[in-house]
Amino acid sequence: MSLKLYHAPGTCALAPLIALEEANVAFEAVWVDTAAGVQRQPEYLALNPKGRVPLLAVEGRGLLSETPAILAYIAQRFPEARLGPVDDPFAWAQVQSFNSYLCATVHVAHAHGRRGERWADDPAAIEAMRRKVPQTMAECFDLIEAGLPDGPWVMGEDYSICDPYLYTITRWLAGDGVEVARYPKVQAHLLRMDGRPAVIRALVLGHDTVARA
Repeated sequence: MSLKLYHAPGTCALAPLIALEEANVAFEAVWVDTAAGVQRQPEYLALNPKGRVPLLAVEGRGLLSETPAILAYIAQRFPEARLGPVDDPFAWAQVQSFNSYLCATVHVAHAHGRRGERWADDPAAIEAMRRKVPQTMAECFDLIEAGLPDGPWVMGEDYSICDPYLYTITRWLAGDGVEVARYPKVQAHLLRMDGRPAVIRALVLGHDTVARA
């Protein structure tokens, strides 16, 4: 059952790229040139009408969109990689809770600075959303910092699919006008992730060079 991940640099698709590398499984990475608008072309929209990445094609099963769902699938499909407590319903729900917050709240706060036209047509309203991003992203990461355990990873001692997702969004902070250094636990997590071989491989594969503090 082959896997094909559609991704683009600077997007949350980096998280499943890392997860697949962590699982040490064969997959095809397909670069969607979002800067050229490929995600809005008929060929891609036929795969994902949402016109976004990531998208995971699973041979014989179909297509999965939305980062939390793709990450959950990878963890459950490859339990030997130990990317989440898939046999513990409560702990697994905690993983989903964290990743859902990143998807539904933090990513949306970030998008207000770059995709304001999704929510408003008035240029003044779009500019007001853009100005608000440093505050809203800082508030999101205040909560994340306060909730992180003393252990090295989001869930404590055990690495999970939460870690590549947090890492991916943390890398956006500098562009959002927020200094990661104000969050010691988050910054330590970022540096720890930087050194993981799977992360290094995913960054090269994904052509991901998003600037960060």
